[in-house]
Amino acid sequence: MTTTHLVLMILVAGACTFATRLFPFALFGQSKEVPKFVKYLGNVLPVAILGILIVYCLKDFEKGDINYIIPQIIAVVITALVHIWKKNTLLSIAVGTIGYMLLIHFVFV
Repeated sequence: MTTTHLVLMILVAGACTFATRLFPFALFGQSKEVPKFVKYLGNVLPVAILGILIVYCLKDFEKGDINYIIPQIIAVVITALVHIWKKNTLLSIAVGTIGYMLLIHFVFV
């Protein structure tokens, strides 16, 4: 992969990210009221995404190794408790991930 190719990939990814951030402002603007359905999605989607991430992380549960299963369960509980306490999706995912990494590297070695 050449440097030009990498720079182009970064620029395209940045443009796509910028476009998705700009779209709601262009669609609703300051003068238009945000529809109730969009507000509803804003309230429901973070929890739904968290649920999808939990299912994805626990999909390999059948391995049966206790050193593999217990840290995952503890990390899920930590993530859920932080989310219930703070209601901040990014914080919940970060704390759960950090907790899981600490558990698998220092406790369940």
